[in-house]
Amino acid sequence: MLTATVVFLVIGGVAVVLLALALLGGELLHFGHPDASGPLSTEVAAGFLGAFGFVGAAASELLDARTAAVISIAVAIGALAAFPAAWLAWRLARAVRNMRTDATPQRANLVGSLGTVVTSVPAGSGYGEVTLRLGGQPVKVYARADRAIPTGAQVFVIEAPSDTSVVVEQTP
Repeated sequence: MLTATVVFLVIGGVAVVLLALALLGGELLHFGHPDASGPLSTEVAAGFLGAFGFVGAAASELLDARTAAVISIAVAIGALAAFPAAWLAWRLARAVRNMRTDATPQRANLVGSLGTVVTSVPAGSGYGEVTLRLGGQPVKVYARADRAIPTGAQVFVIEAPSDTSVVVEQTP
């Protein structure tokens, strides 16, 4: 026999699946306009259904919901929990979407940085390797120089002709 608790738990389970799809699939299951991030987003629907289902199931069990009147009380309790949960999901999703991030580092950011030679740099057209810091992270790139630079020497980047190579000068 299908009880109210089982129905509420199925609704909560559907919400968990919906939330998993929203997290894994991004905006694939977005309701309304694809660029909308308002109260009809997948996260809000999952928050609403999850709170409604799981709180409704708890209320149904605690109230021993066997009659229509008691089941409607469990529905009301589930709805009372669902609206704040949906509002919170909307606020959190909006905060994540509008979160500020640092700019993506680009090769122009390499110019002017200091580094260390890890594979000696030959004079002229040959390449050696240097480690630099880009966006706070260590990066190893190919390096050219007018004069030969030995391994372990400190260098200064004067040009970044590509994303994977730089032109350097040895620092005193």
